[in-house]
Amino acid sequence: MFSKEESRQLRETFWTSFGKSFPRKWILYDTKIKGFSFKFHFDTKSALVALDLEDDLEQRINSWDKLLSLKSILKEDYLPEAIFEEEYYLDNGKEISRIYVPLNQKVSIHNKNTWQDVMVFFNTTMDKFERFFTDFEDILKD
Repeated sequence: MFSKEESRQLRETFWTSFGKSFPRKWILYDTKIKGFSFKFHFDTKSALVALDLEDDLEQRINSWDKLLSLKSILKEDYLPEAIFEEEYYLDNGKEISRIYVPLNQKVSIHNKNTWQDVMVFFNTTMDKFERFFTDFEDILKD
């Protein structure tokens, strides 16, 4: 087991290492669409890359409908393993809509032996998500 401080330091080291290993400006939170953001997630049990819709319900439904209309393109041309969840609950109980791709192997941010696999997964998966986003940004912004 790790203390909170040791865990914090490991997390910080991972994200610093990721940034140095794959130096790139990611779109992530700066999609220019309110409530529409990309996220990396890595904890002691899993890793995933997600596209989250967190705006008010009306805007979220509007954005979700647009994404559903592009679902076959996203899955066929970019991310066949993408999972669509219209109602996804965060740990804090907040309801969002999420499209995500999990890393299908056992990983832990506390295990440095899994870090390289996660970094490569993040880099390749987010790149595909971002290419999809930029290819269809005009549709998603309307």
